[in-house]
Amino acid sequence: MKKIVIFASGSGTNAENIIKYFAATEIARVEAVFTNNPNAKVVERAKNYGIGTDIFSKEELNESKVLQKINNIQPDLIVLAGFLLKFPDNIIATYPNKIINIHPALLPKYGGKGMYGMHIHRAIVGNKEKETGITIHYVNENYDEGNILFQKNVVLSGDETPEEIAEIIHELEQKYFPEVIEKLLNHNL
Repeated sequence: MKKIVIFASGSGTNAENIIKYFAATEIARVEAVFTNNPNAKVVERAKNYGIGTDIFSKEELNESKVLQKINNIQPDLIVLAGFLLKFPDNIIATYPNKIINIHPALLPKYGGKGMYGMHIHRAIVGNKEKETGITIHYVNENYDEGNILFQKNVVLSGDETPEEIAEIIHELEQKYFPEVIEKLLNHNL
């Protein structure tokens, strides 16, 4: 059985969805959830499924403490699901092409530092974009610049609010993120 480690900073709905998805398979299991936010809802969600959580500081992430903990697990895939800190080079170098992220826009548009969550959806409405979507990509040393694995777009009418776009994007994430992870683990992507 393959091993997945999830990094999340917030509510953890994508993390919970991935945990539930793979709990029903023989393909993989989420071994741990790592977070930089001790108050993140993801901690509670992981505990509800018996998944251990590791809470760390930004300094511990950028030193070797978090890398050592990841190495103890030896994951087949590291999944960033709403993780807001820049991922450190030492982990990227140790796990090349084994770290993926989901982004709530069609990269390369609306990527980079500070472009997350409602910031993106407000920018899409403000720029009167005709479409938006999700991007799942490998993580490299730059925000949102790793090779793209999967994109799913949705056409906008132009009347949507940022909150409505957030709901649409959340539905896309819930449907496609676990499926893409499964394909990646099965080498079908």
